[in-house]
Amino acid sequence: MMTTPNRFSGRLAVIGGGKMGEAIVSGLLASGTVPADRITIAEPVGARRDELASRYSVGVVSDGIQALGDADMVILAVKPQAVDQVVKGLSQALARAVLVSIAAGITCARLESFLPEGSSVVRVMPNTPVMVREGMAIVSGGSSVSDEQIQTVAGLFSAVGRAIVVPESAQDAGTAISGSGPAYFALVVDALARAGVAQGLTRDTAQALAVQTMLGTAKMLEETGMHPEALIDGVSSPGGTTIAAINVLEDRAVRAAFAEAVSAAVRRSRELGS
Repeated sequence: MMTTPNRFSGRLAVIGGGKMGEAIVSGLLASGTVPADRITIAEPVGARRDELASRYSVGVVSDGIQALGDADMVILAVKPQAVDQVVKGLSQALARAVLVSIAAGITCARLESFLPEGSSVVRVMPNTPVMVREGMAIVSGGSSVSDEQIQTVAGLFSAVGRAIVVPESAQDAGTAISGSGPAYFALVVDALARAGVAQGLTRDTAQALAVQTMLGTAKMLEETGMHPEALIDGVSSPGGTTIAAINVLEDRAVRAAFAEAVSAAVRRSRELGS
C-alpha cells in the first residue's frame, strides 16, 4: 500500500549523521514535513557535526541520549553492525518513542529484544534517491506498533519519495530490489555510456542519453501501467536495431544475471540479520 506524505507535528531524533541520515533530514526539511526546530541529529564525529550544523538549522549533538530528549520518533541511521550496541545503550530512553530502523537485515524482533516490552518498532529500507526526494522506502511494523504509527512513519518517508507498507517477511526481497537497486541502474547507465564512447560519442553525451532514457522509460512505465514486455515489443520493430540489441542481451542471459544478483542480495540481507 502506497502512502502520501503528512506533516509531522512531533519531535524527531536521528541517530547517525551519515549520508542516509542527512539525506532523510534534508528531504524532510525541503518538503516542509518536519520543522527544523523539531529535529535533532546525534553524530559522534566532531567534523561531521560541524558540517551538519552549518548546512541545516537543526540541533546537532554528540550523544544519542541527549538527542532523544522528548522525541516522539527516533530514526536509527547507523550501520547494521552497530545497531545492537546503539539500541542497548539507548534502551530505556527509547521506551516512549517510536523506533524506526533503516539498518539492512535487522528484524523488528531483534530490536524489540533490546527494548522494554511493548516498545514500538518500525523497520524501513529507504534507498539513496531520498537525496533528491525520489526515494523508495519499504515499511514494516513490529509486534507492538499500531497501524497509525506505521502510517505516520510511511508518511514521513513519502516526503522524500514514495513509501510502501509490506509484511516484514517481504523486507529482504524488497531490499534486494529497491535498496540495492540504485547501484544496478547506475551500472546499466555506466555500461551504456561506455558503449557509447566506444562508438564515438563523448562521455557526457553518452551518459546524458542513457540517464534521460532511463528516466523517461521509468516515467512511461509508471504513468501508463504498461507491462515492461509490452514496452519492449513496442520499441522493437521487425528486423530493426532494438531487436538486434535485445537478442544479444538475451543471449548473454542478462535477465538471469539480475535474478542471481537479487538472490545474492537477499541472502546477504538475511546474513546481516542473523
